[in-house]
Amino acid sequence: MTTTKTPRAKAAKVAVQCDACGHRPPRWLGRCPECNEWGSIIEVSAEAPALRNVTARAPSEPARPIATISAEPARRKPTNVPELDRVLGGGLVPGAVVLLAGEPGVGKSTLLLDVGQQWAATAGSPALVVSGEESASQVRLRAERIGALHEQLFMAAETDLQAILGHIDAVQPGLLIVDSVQTVSSPATEGVPGGVTQVRAVAAALVATAKERGIATVLVGHVTKDGSVAGPRVLEHLVDVVLNFEGDRHSSLRLVRGLKNRFGAADEVGCFEMHEGGIASLPDPAGLFITRHADAVPGTCVTVTMEGRRALLAEVQALVGAETAGSPRRTVSGLDGARLAMVLAVLQRRARLKLHDREVFAATVGGMKITEPAADLALALAVASATHDIPLTPDLIAIGEVGLTGEVRRVGAVPRRLAEAARLGYRLALVPPGCGPANAVDGPGGRKPAQSAPDGMRVLEVSDLRMALHAAATAYAEAASGPTG
Repeated sequence: MTTTKTPRAKAAKVAVQCDACGHRPPRWLGRCPECNEWGSIIEVSAEAPALRNVTARAPSEPARPIATISAEPARRKPTNVPELDRVLGGGLVPGAVVLLAGEPGVGKSTLLLDVGQQWAATAGSPALVVSGEESASQVRLRAERIGALHEQLFMAAETDLQAILGHIDAVQPGLLIVDSVQTVSSPATEGVPGGVTQVRAVAAALVATAKERGIATVLVGHVTKDGSVAGPRVLEHLVDVVLNFEGDRHSSLRLVRGLKNRFGAADEVGCFEMHEGGIASLPDPAGLFITRHADAVPGTCVTVTMEGRRALLAEVQALVGAETAGSPRRTVSGLDGARLAMVLAVLQRRARLKLHDREVFAATVGGMKITEPAADLALALAVASATHDIPLTPDLIAIGEVGLTGEVRRVGAVPRRLAEAARLGYRLALVPPGCGPANAVDGPGGRKPAQSAPDGMRVLEVSDLRMALHAAATAYAEAASGPTG
């Protein structure tokens, strides 16, 4: 009796993939070489999807000339949160999907709960908040604390995608808030909640629902240790708007920064203030970043920085300690330590200040972080003022980048910076050469006409650091002597 051997089923090919970033290393590793996440390498199918022929079918509606298509369904609807509307370009577009990312505890849920209440009260359609991280009772307590209760604001605690779609069918919201997309999972998709596969599938389903029904949707996203949006990079490509919510736990200031916006400018910044009663828009945040002293204080200088298209005044403070043996400390808060070291070297070499054996501390006011080089001149003046223990005139601002040879270099958006400083009462500005009001401006269309100085402001162009120090000292001497004649 002969037996026939049945062929064994061919084993399915497997590969490994990082469940955090989607990277596919050649073999299993304990740590992903792309995102440095531990224990995120999992086995996935390595078989390529079978190719199939795609046949044409009748479209749901024929293509039309673009001039005959109405733009009314895509008109923005304001959220009535002024600073958020500023970043969005005027409001939320029906059917648009917004990704709001930020560190844990920065205030994302509080902000969006306020947005939901404002929408429910004024937009004429319900708002639905889906929380995957807190229970409905916990969210109710926060809503009561910040005064975000409204009969058209609906709340659901769900982590299942199908249940969320069921809530959408029942409520028919005009605004959907999902907090957060990493906690939602789809039973039809493999992988753990928050993994690459699940996040991609959940986001794609919510985007499709938002486009089909015209629902303005806000997805809350987590961030990684380096501050980038967690999850697959495709998540940022799927959505229409990407916003980053920034803030320091020890400061009341919060910033919403636009990173991507298909319907408006992508470099706007909104300012908010976190307090016990919730979060409020801050249309004029200058009071958080500058200190109005009754008397002039040595070691302080005000500059104007650009956050996107927004001009913000910032105060730079410096303290120069006594002489010390060995290597003196250079400590910064809110500033770039490398730029401080460069400015100190230029001051010592070009302005003859003895700083090599003295400790220097530099900081900003209000927890503001300054990274642009336009604050170099203000930092140099603050250090020189602290070194000689001579204050600067309180109505002076300094704008400019300091080079290694001591020259003051041009920076962008000087007219906008000067206008903001003049609005807040500053009367003297030190700017780089070519940035004063008497100079024409080079633009893409050739030479533009010169702009006039803001009313009541005197603008001085300084070509190098020594000239800037002399102008600042002269201004203080004139202010101390009082009006003459």
